[in-house]
Amino acid sequence: MQVSNVQVTIVDVPQIAPIAPYRSHVRSSSTTSSAIVQVETDDGLSGWGEHNVNFLEGISGERMQQQARNWLIGRDPQNITAFHRDCPLETRLKSGIELALWDLSGKALGVPVAILLGGIVRKKVEVAACMGIQSYERAGEIAAYYVEQGFGSLKTKAGLDMDEDVEMVRGVRDAVGDKLKLRIDPNRAYSPQQAAELCERLEQYDLEYLEQPIPAEPLSDAKWLREQTSVPIALNESVTDPSSVLDILRADAAAFILPDTHIAGGILPCMTIGRICEAAGIPCIMHCGHDLGPKTAAMVHVAAACQAYSLANDTTYFGLEDDIITERFEIEHGSIAVTNKPGLGIEGDPDRIAKYKVDC
Repeated sequence: MQVSNVQVTIVDVPQIAPIAPYRSHVRSSSTTSSAIVQVETDDGLSGWGEHNVNFLEGISGERMQQQARNWLIGRDPQNITAFHRDCPLETRLKSGIELALWDLSGKALGVPVAILLGGIVRKKVEVAACMGIQSYERAGEIAAYYVEQGFGSLKTKAGLDMDEDVEMVRGVRDAVGDKLKLRIDPNRAYSPQQAAELCERLEQYDLEYLEQPIPAEPLSDAKWLREQTSVPIALNESVTDPSSVLDILRADAAAFILPDTHIAGGILPCMTIGRICEAAGIPCIMHCGHDLGPKTAAMVHVAAACQAYSLANDTTYFGLEDDIITERFEIEHGSIAVTNKPGLGIEGDPDRIAKYKVDC
């Protein structure tokens, strides 16, 4: 079996309330932009992948498609280890292709990707609802809605103003008490000293963790911050590949690790990160970059197959107007069931892809 064709299509799918508008300290957004990758083989199989392109300038689906075709056509889609060793493409594009190769491999063998990754250790993958920065009142309203929907964990954006962050957290706790595990993400907005002050003000609210409140480097700053507070510190932007996780662990810089396929390079690096953290006794959480169906599927298979992904994984999937796959995922009681279908368990919908396609 050889790769016979690659297609890369940029799509932009609207978000709905309560996700939209999704406000961080950097920007607000009401759509999800992704590159959808379809890899076809000479024996008629088709695999689907995805990588995030939100907020990136100069994105060209046609250029990515040509780059992928130039390198991938004629190669063995099932030799994913060699793909990681040899592929010269940019990491995001590489990750989108890699998801499609896993999908192809599972379909060729008639088994779910989670089985190829070593087996299923959990049949349902818990997910955390997400929300942008909100006022005290609106944070409470959204938190109550998420509890009604069956979620057990909530992640919020933060970082525009420290007082606003504290009021938002207070709004959640006043509305739902401890019915939601709560994690907040300032996306590197604060200096270490500011983050230490924020932690002091948040200690009474029993956060599950504070995600990447400070710049990704140096890791010694994250280590220092951990020594100042009882609030657990999680790192995401500091996590770029398995070697970066080894650096974090050596520095004792985080209590939680959040990798993402489009940053780490695909499913295999996220599994390697999970195995490293499993050995170190550090929980992992799959990060969400406003994912559509293929990337959500990848998250489910990684979390299903690796013990380290034991907590609720981030998702904004429930906040999509639509998806580009034929059958949307169902989130029931805050969890997504692991499919027994081959590959990632999805198929792209040509009509939906055409509907949301962005010409570039």
